[in-house]
This record gives sequence, structure tokens and C-alpha cells, in this order.
Amino acid sequence: MFQYHITPDSSALDLIHALCQVLAQEKINYCHWKSNEALDRSASGDNDLDLLICRADAQRFTEILFRLGFKEAVWRPDKHLPGVLHYYGYDTGTGRFVHVHAHYQLILGDDTTKNYRLPIEDLYLASATQNELFRVPAPELELTVFVIRMMLKHATPVVILTRRSSLSASEQRELVWLRARVDQPRVHCILGRYLPFISTNTFDRCLQSLADESHWCRYQAGRQLHRELRSHARRAQVSDVCLKLWRRGTWGIRRHLLRKPNRKRLTYGGAIIAIVGGDGSGKSTAVEEVYAWLAKNFTATKVHFGKPPWSLGALLAKGLLKVGKWFEAILERRSRGKDGVTGSLSYLTLLRYVLTARDRYRLYCKVRRFATNGGLVVCDRYPVPQITLMDSARVRSLADAQRNRFVRLLIDIEERYYRPIMPPDLLAVMRIAPEIAAQRLAYDHMPESSVKARCQEIWDLDWKQISADVIDAGLSKAEVSRRLKTLVWSRL
Repeated sequence: MFQYHITPDSSALDLIHALCQVLAQEKINYCHWKSNEALDRSASGDNDLDLLICRADAQRFTEILFRLGFKEAVWRPDKHLPGVLHYYGYDTGTGRFVHVHAHYQLILGDDTTKNYRLPIEDLYLASATQNELFRVPAPELELTVFVIRMMLKHATPVVILTRRSSLSASEQRELVWLRARVDQPRVHCILGRYLPFISTNTFDRCLQSLADESHWCRYQAGRQLHRELRSHARRAQVSDVCLKLWRRGTWGIRRHLLRKPNRKRLTYGGAIIAIVGGDGSGKSTAVEEVYAWLAKNFTATKVHFGKPPWSLGALLAKGLLKVGKWFEAILERRSRGKDGVTGSLSYLTLLRYVLTARDRYRLYCKVRRFATNGGLVVCDRYPVPQITLMDSARVRSLADAQRNRFVRLLIDIEERYYRPIMPPDLLAVMRIAPEIAAQRLAYDHMPESSVKARCQEIWDLDWKQISADVIDAGLSKAEVSRRLKTLVWSRL
């Protein structure tokens, strides 16, 4: 087996440098197989790491990724490719994800179908040499594969008719960069020896059409290339064309009309992530930040249990409470000392809590369903029984000990709705001293006594007994964010 050494690269993320270092130490046979003109962007995490891995080293490679905290994610079945896997790691120093796009086969083609495989993986790996950080293939091989990739991507009739046949600026730069580094006779030698089904004439026409930006010449060269690649297609050409059209239509509808962008799901399943805390702890800001961080790559959503979507009954009751003050006063006078409802509470107020419990239960059902199907849910004000001053059953504590039958019925109904709401997969508690929380909200016109009471309840609880993870919300915003993201990623 080969030997190679990794030299430090100040621009590389710590996680990427550690990965390359371990791959070297374990003598994993791999290479960064494409887009090597922009390796600096790969090292910094701006681009994916497109790594071609020797099948014999697949198990050891996967073990290394898991050891470094990477997690596998998958597309929907219609986007999955054989021999191509996705892993994500979290770089704690920068708070960025590192996407390892692991290839065990060279699968190429249009983005919707990837219909061809080039059986030259062993040759690709054997040609690889070590640079400052990654192993990279011989430029002649990279140019050969690049030209085929670009023709399959930009020279089909559908792409030309929709005016998407031009190479992007980065693709043009890569073409110029590769052509400046290759020996053309060696390219022809590779074609003749390892890809004999592709003629040198066809390849040269493809290369010239990419450089000239002639749509007609590109179409003709692309048609010839498709013919010569036919024996290495995953499906027949007619089937592939039909599938391209179907997927372009359905994926476009899904993304632009239904507003459901394509995101991956973690292989080990989804999770409900609850972030709770008193007012002024920064929990809502944390929920927004964690959701935005996860939603860039994964199927995720965020919900607010403190403000669940209203059902018709809840809307009616809450509307009456807002516009029917006089009606509530009448009910209050009638119920005080007679029906066992204390203070300024009315039956309508208690009924509102019951309807809110029903709305939270319905929202929980949707959340649990989404997570069970592989999604990640970030929750604000998740119902936790230990937190009695917010988002939990209230009727029992608000009603007097002398309850009539109707009040006891409301208590039973409310608790019945909260009973199925199980603890989340991850409960992160934003804990902050009540005095600091009151100072933070001094200009928000919130009663200081209410702020302190809610934060004091969070402060006094023993969270270890319910397997919650406590975050010191009194630290700087950057440090709180770093600790929270590290915690979330370690538990997914």
C-alpha cells in the first residue's frame, strides 16, 4: 500500500484536516475526484468533499467517519444513487457542516437521473497523488471525466431547449485549469486503453464544443457520446428521457409551488428537539438559529407550542375572551363563591385552557408524525410537566378545591390531552439567573415579577432527574450557540 504525508493547511477546517490526517494514518485508498481546481473551497467547507473510495476500504472509511462524529443522511428514494453515500460532520470551531459525498462508483449524468457509470474507479485511485491535504487523480483522467460529465449535463436536447446548456463560470474555470495541465496524447491513450467504447474523435468534438459554446455542435457531439455510452447506462435511453421530463416537472412543482425543497434525512431517523427556558433566556432566538442551521441540509421544521394553530373552537373561545369582557364579568360574578371558580376566572377562561390543550395535542401529533418519518423538529415552549407556569395543564391549579362537576370534567379533559405528549428526544434547558433575565427584558414592558417567577422555576428544578441537558444562557450568544449546536449534533 502507498505512503503519504499531510502537511498543515491553515485554511482547512479542523474537522477536514483531522479527517485527511486519519485517512493518511489508516492508509485509506481514496482521492478527491472532481472540482480539484477549487480544493481551497473544499478544505474550508464551502464545497462538498467529493471523495472516491476503494471498495475494499469501505468499512474502515465508514468507521473513521463515525469516529469523527459524522452521520449518514439519505435522499428520498427517487434521488438515491447506487454506490453514492452522504455523510455530515459538525466542525465545532466554526459551527459549519462538512458534507462528505462518498462515491464507490463513478456515476455521471444529468442531475435528475445520473444514468451512466464509468468503470475506471481503480485506475482513478491508482493515479492519485498527495497534495497539501487531499489525494487527487492525474489531471488527464480528471479532464476525461470532466468532459463526459459536462456533456451529459449540458448537451441533452431538454437542457438546450430550456437554455441551460452553457457552462457556469466555475465550470469554465475548471475546464481552462484542466486543459492547461494535461498532455493531450495521454488523454487519447487513456481513452484507447481504458475507455475503448468512446472514440477519440467523439471526445475531441465534445471538448471543442465545450470550449466554443456552440449549441448545435454541442448537441451533435452529445448525441454521439450518448450512443457510445449506451452499454454503460443504468436504464434504456427512452426510459431515461421520460424519467428526466417527469422528474423535472414533479421536482419543480414540489420546490416552487408546494415550497418543499429537497433535503436529506438522517439515516438513524428524525428527532424532536425541544428548547425551553424562562423569558429572557434567549430560547426563541436559539430555536430560530438551530432550525436555520439544520434546515440548510436536512428535512426540518420549527413549531411553537406556546402558540399552536387554533382550532375553530379555540378561535371562538379566545375571540369571546377578547371582545366579550362584559360577558366574562357576568360569568365571573355568577361563579364566584358558587361554582368553585376562583379569582377573576370564568368558565370561558377554563374552557380556553382546555381548547389550548387540544390544540397542543393536535400539534404534537403532527410533530411526532413528522419526526417518525425522518424529519427534525425544533420546538419552542414544548410542554414539560415540571414547568407549571407555562405550557402545561392549568385548570387543576387555577380552579378552587371546591370544584363542581363541570370544572372536574374540564380538568379531566385537559389532562387527557396532555397525557400522550411524551418527552422530546432532546430537551435543552436555557437556564439563566432571574435577575439577569429581568435586566434583559427591562425595556420589553414585561412584568418583572412574572419574568423572575418563570426563570426562578427553571432555575430551581433538578433537570438531571428528567434527563435534560442544561445550557448556561448567561454566557455570550456565540458561546451559547456553539454549545447548543454541539449538544444537538451529538444527540442526533
